[in-house]
Amino acid sequence: MLTKANHVPARLAAGERPVLVVIIDTEEEFAWHQPFDRASVGTTSIAAQPLMHERVFDKFGIVPTYMCDWPVATTPASVATLRSLMQQGRCEIGAHLHPWVSPPYGEAVTTFNSYAGNLPRELEYEKLRMLTAAICDTFGRAPLAFKAGRYGLGPHTCNTIAALGYTIDASVVPYTTFSSDGGPDFRDYDEHPYWFKAGLRQLLELPVTTGHVGWLRAYGRQLDELAQGTLGRGARMGGILARTRALERIRLSPEGASGDELRRLTRSLRGGGCEVFSLTYHSPSMAPGHTPYVRNEADLEHFMATVHDYCAWFKDEIGGQFVTLSQLNGRMVPQTPPCSSGEDASSLPAPSQAAPFPKSARTE
Repeated sequence: MLTKANHVPARLAAGERPVLVVIIDTEEEFAWHQPFDRASVGTTSIAAQPLMHERVFDKFGIVPTYMCDWPVATTPASVATLRSLMQQGRCEIGAHLHPWVSPPYGEAVTTFNSYAGNLPRELEYEKLRMLTAAICDTFGRAPLAFKAGRYGLGPHTCNTIAALGYTIDASVVPYTTFSSDGGPDFRDYDEHPYWFKAGLRQLLELPVTTGHVGWLRAYGRQLDELAQGTLGRGARMGGILARTRALERIRLSPEGASGDELRRLTRSLRGGGCEVFSLTYHSPSMAPGHTPYVRNEADLEHFMATVHDYCAWFKDEIGGQFVTLSQLNGRMVPQTPPCSSGEDASSLPAPSQAAPFPKSARTE
């Protein structure tokens, strides 16, 4: 799906109000600026997740999706917190793969291998199969939405998740490349959802809402490339463009973006016809000290206030609505699926063969 030949735009039905979904990368705590470590599997911050529900989500009727990785899905205390929210109808559960802490451990722990799409096809498949099995076991429901850790899609990922029964991917970051350390390149992608074919299935791609803002936004990709080049970095071109608001690339997240920036991004994308917006953050940000974005209690209060105020603005000023990922999948206008091409998924287990998942899969 990293080639666009078979993509079909996915649109809301005529007359539908703009939509906001909330996706939380639900993962272990680790040192963000240190090498990846298989021993970093703490999930104490999961206990703090209900606070955002009490302060924000319940007020607006928002039902987020917690994209859970292996440490979260196999730690009883973390599962208990999220399963309670799920059983109350206050969240949905998806899957999030951090390969360095997800068995089987058949690869060296390196930056290149932290993008699961770089792993051998069979190893990536087995990690995803075991993660899916663990989520089925602990939450009693099969996850239908997937988000690659570090946005690390590869040439086999989408056929793999299709074979395991997923129907939604949320891994693409428009206008962005991670190629400098071996990750995928999404610079050709925009903010609009689309259908794509993987094996015998049609899946929905919901990109991480990201866009260019400013009077030079029509030249965003070209200027981004100049700013990231040797001359551009030397001249601090990116900083100059951002400070003058001539061009900013903003992601719809309270991590690293202010409320004003989130609103400016939404207005800009809405003016370009964007219908579906995805607000994202990482679960450890709900407990001070685990991410660069929330270092203390004051940061946490500001973090939650940013989410609250943006959601209120989206509802009142944009006239938007809040839906779940599963609801969104059903609300997109049906499109004629593209013809299948590229990799054949026939050598992977079919969905009926991949389920049910035995409990023994979790102990490997």
